[in-house]
Amino acid sequence: MENTGEGCFITFEGIEGCGKSTQAMMLYEQLLENGCDVIASREPGATPVGRVIRDALLSARFPEMDDRAELFLFAACRAQHVSEVIKPALAAGKIVICDRYVDSTLAYQAYGRGLDPVEAAMVSDWASGGLLPNLTFLLDIKVDEAFRRISNGTLDRIERMDRDFHERVYRGYLDLAARNPDRIKVIDAAREPAAIHREITEVTANLL
Repeated sequence: MENTGEGCFITFEGIEGCGKSTQAMMLYEQLLENGCDVIASREPGATPVGRVIRDALLSARFPEMDDRAELFLFAACRAQHVSEVIKPALAAGKIVICDRYVDSTLAYQAYGRGLDPVEAAMVSDWASGGLLPNLTFLLDIKVDEAFRRISNGTLDRIERMDRDFHERVYRGYLDLAARNPDRIKVIDAAREPAAIHREITEVTANLL
């Protein structure tokens, strides 16, 4: 995979309940206020095709979904997302902020599900056309805290997985960060949202 040379592509990653969606939106709104040409997106579900796939992926109606089927559904969603949303925006020189991307596939389907990491990476690379973010924020909280945060909500199919699964995903994210220190910035997400946002804003400003 290679980084894009057009526009700027920033992604947010982390386990369930880490606050990445909140922080992605806060950064988006901050950049808008600063006059930047920026869009916010997410995976899965950023396109009409993706929203259909998202419903199947996250619905508790399908607990029997095969792990490989899950991988391919995420890949299909990503292929459409990259083609329809991300690449056109980057080609137009925009900043793209995305809630989840390729690192989620490796953390959840390779580390979490136990699928072959090389094969999972190949599928994800093919689906994305080799497109990597310029910068990835990994919101780091322990699984205990994540479970506490999501305990009062309605859980989707993946959130309902057992603690061991989420621990594997958490360790997977930290391993990915250790392997990609130039791209993945680990952020302590146990703090107040405003403090997290300030750090993310500073890192982004240095990139831009």
